[in-house]
Amino acid sequence: MAAVAVALGACGEKPEPEITGPAVPQSQNGQSGRPGQPEVGDGWGGVALEKIGEFDQPVFVAQPPDGGRALYVVEQPGRIVRVDGRRRTRVFLDISNRVSCCGEQGLLSMAFAPGYERSGRFYVDYTDRDGNTRVVEYRVERERTGRGRNARTTERVVPGSARTLLRVEQPFANHNGGLVMFGPDDMLWIGLGDGGAAGDPQRNGQDLGVLLGKILRIDPRPDGEGPYGIPKDNPFTDRAGARPEIAVYGVRNPWRFSFDRERGTLWIGDVGQDRWEEIDAIADPTSGVNLGWSSYEGTERFNEDERAPRALGPVLTYGREGGCSVTGGYVVRDRSLESLYGRYLYADHCQGQLRSFTARDAIVGEVRDDRALGLQVPSVSSFAEDARGRIYATSLEGPVYRLVPE
Repeated sequence: MAAVAVALGACGEKPEPEITGPAVPQSQNGQSGRPGQPEVGDGWGGVALEKIGEFDQPVFVAQPPDGGRALYVVEQPGRIVRVDGRRRTRVFLDISNRVSCCGEQGLLSMAFAPGYERSGRFYVDYTDRDGNTRVVEYRVERERTGRGRNARTTERVVPGSARTLLRVEQPFANHNGGLVMFGPDDMLWIGLGDGGAAGDPQRNGQDLGVLLGKILRIDPRPDGEGPYGIPKDNPFTDRAGARPEIAVYGVRNPWRFSFDRERGTLWIGDVGQDRWEEIDAIADPTSGVNLGWSSYEGTERFNEDERAPRALGPVLTYGREGGCSVTGGYVVRDRSLESLYGRYLYADHCQGQLRSFTARDAIVGEVRDDRALGLQVPSVSSFAEDARGRIYATSLEGPVYRLVPE
């Protein structure tokens, strides 16, 4: 994986307009929700890593929206492991016989439906045996045994419940994207890379007629004969030749993205090409934003034959001195992490150094307080957020950590 970024500049006889406005909403009053607590932390220490357990190439952590105590760890070779409140583990789902692994392929993420306690439905994104992306729905059933304090509820995935929502052919073995996540709008968001190789050879990033190089937004419930529905407020539902699933385009490999649980801003860590890694922020995620790949990498022109008018520039880019592959994170809303509160936390897969910057003040290309936290997660593969807003980090080498006060 390598980094991309989107540019602002001009090229040729008809320069494209620069975008220099705020990428995320600005603070209105500078006050926190609690007396005596700052609205934004300073990013200096005060945080420790608490190991949750060791797993087989973990790439994501999820939790049902009702919270509870159990966590679900996604392992790239094809398993999901349930970790209960006492940190006992059991295999929740094993589809390793359906998955191509590893590199940038494998079982890459999962998402619980907003009404999971009622419906038992959850979704996974994986690379199938043919090397193509699949987004599949599963359903669990529950059984309650015992009475009173000895009562116990067990859940298991219903055999034969798999329902394929989406299958996307991948022309190469890299840039699969791979994240599925329910947004604050209760819609399912899906990240897809540009299809791979190098330099977007098929020019998928700017092509609204294909799903590659996009972040999609769908209603996962069946719609008539279709396996899913299209939200009516998606930005390209009425554009001829455009796929109506598309919410954001012009991405190279949005390996990890997230929503700020307080403001709803969409944050994207887009893995790049040879020179630049980038982090993007979109205040209105359903407005049809173009992030510019492969016309731009960082703030520099890349493919000269591609046009990307009105491309939104990244809030942060860094070069090879900072690593090789950005791992996008979260705006921290865990009040117990005072130094990180209101800051965007991220890392680089090759460096493993946890870093953050003030999310409130993130303006295109003008992050000023990006700094290291003083913690390392080797081969960091992902960040995650549980139902209470606590933050996790996964290492491809096996450990999964929770960020806790030092």
